Order: sequence, then structure tokens, then C-alpha cells
Amino acid sequence: MTRRLLTGLFWMDTGERMIRAAAASALGTLGADQLGLLDVTWGPVASVAGMAAVVSLLASVVAGTTGDPTTAGFSTDTRF
Repeated sequence: MTRRLLTGLFWMDTGERMIRAAAASALGTLGADQLGLLDVTWGPVASVAGMAAVVSLLASVVAGTTGDPTTAGFSTDTRF
């Protein structure tokens, strides 16, 4: 288990997933209010995006104990 979490590829994959989750939740928060970008209160948006990134990090760490040992995903299929 520990060796999987120490690979560079695992952490690059985890970082990509965290950024994707943060961006998606930030866009969802912005879209929910239907405000212009200049009128947004950025504190709550950053808070929601940060929490999504933390949840993604935790999910990747859990996934690192199963599935493909070189990635942060739950899938056991080979990547193409």
C-alpha cells in the first residue's frame, strides 16, 4: 500500500484530479448564482472549490490502496 502512494505518477494523477474537482465545483458555484464574474464574492467560491479538492485528495488516497497501483483511480483496467 505505502509504495503505491509514493510514486510520482500517483501524485501527478492525484493533483490532476484535485484541480479538476476544484474547477468543476467553482464553476458549479458560479453558475448556481448566475452572477457576473466581477460581482462574485470569491471567498465562498474558493471555500467550496477547496473542499472539493480535499475530498478528491482523500478519494485518491483511498483508491491508491486498490486498483491500478500506478494511478489514483479505482479502476483496475489498463489505461490506453
